[in-house]
Amino acid sequence: MYCRDFAVGAERQLDEQYFKTGKVKLTYKYYPVVDLGAQRGVNESHWSAYAAECANRQGKFWQYHDKLFTEFRGAFGGTFAKANLKKYAADLGLDTATFNRCIDNEETRSVIDADVAEAQRLGIRGTPTFLIGGRQLNIRSLDASEFTRTFDALLK
Repeated sequence: MYCRDFAVGAERQLDEQYFKTGKVKLTYKYYPVVDLGAQRGVNESHWSAYAAECANRQGKFWQYHDKLFTEFRGAFGGTFAKANLKKYAADLGLDTATFNRCIDNEETRSVIDADVAEAQRLGIRGTPTFLIGGRQLNIRSLDASEFTRTFDALLK
């Protein structure tokens, strides 16, 4: 999974130099595209997006994001089943009653639906996709050096 590769690799390397310093603003948009198994009732990609946004409501998006990618063991393997998503929230010290109500009632669905609609309007077909100033970056690899070259050139 390329999103996971970026999250546990280049994103962590770029965080200190660009994101935390404010040189580059990282905005995360949801585009759950791995729900090919939905016909079997599996919606792990969407559930993980709903859960991440529920965590965001408690100011813990990035911690939850990191937990999701750390725990990920493969598509449709149960990593993002609701019970596990609730456990991850508890592990991170979130208010579990609020979190569980949020995910059970799909309170964040409209946020995810809006991001999906935006991605579709922009013609985005896969993840991860990177945009700067509304223009899609042509990133050939998820190596941090690829982003560093791009960011440094744009920051000159």
